Amino acid sequence: MTAQKRRHRPALIALVIVAAVVCLAMAWWQWDRYESSSGTGQNLGYALQWPMFAVAFVYAYRRFVVLESDPEEAEKVRTNNHKVTEIPQGLLPDRPTVSATDPDSGNPEYNQLLKELAEQEKQ
Repeated sequence: MTAQKRRHRPALIALVIVAAVVCLAMAWWQWDRYESSSGTGQNLGYALQWPMFAVAFVYAYRRFVVLESDPEEAEKVRTNNHKVTEIPQGLLPDRPTVSATDPDSGNPEYNQLLKELAEQEKQ
C-alpha cells in the first residue's frame, strides 16, 4: 500500500471546523428552544440531527483525504460505481399498456369541428 504524501489544505480544514462548530451551535440552540416553554418535539429532533451533520462534515473531509492520498482506494471506489445493476424481474408492477388499435370514436368528430371553426375564422 503506497500512500502518497498527504497535502493538508488549511482553508479546507478551517471550512470543516467552522461547519462542524456551526452545526454544534445549531444543536445547542435547538436544545435550548426545546427546553423553553415554547419548545416542541421538532426542536428536539433538530437538536439531535445537527450533531450528525457535524459528524458528516468531518467524515466527508476524512474520506476526501483518504481518496486523494490512496490511489488504490480511489480505484476501488471508481470500479464499484461502474457496476451495472439490474432490477429483478417481477419486483416492480407491470406498466399499463394502451391498445393502439382502438381509435377514439370522438376524435374524427372533434377534428371536423376544429376544421369548421378554423374555416369560420378565415371568413
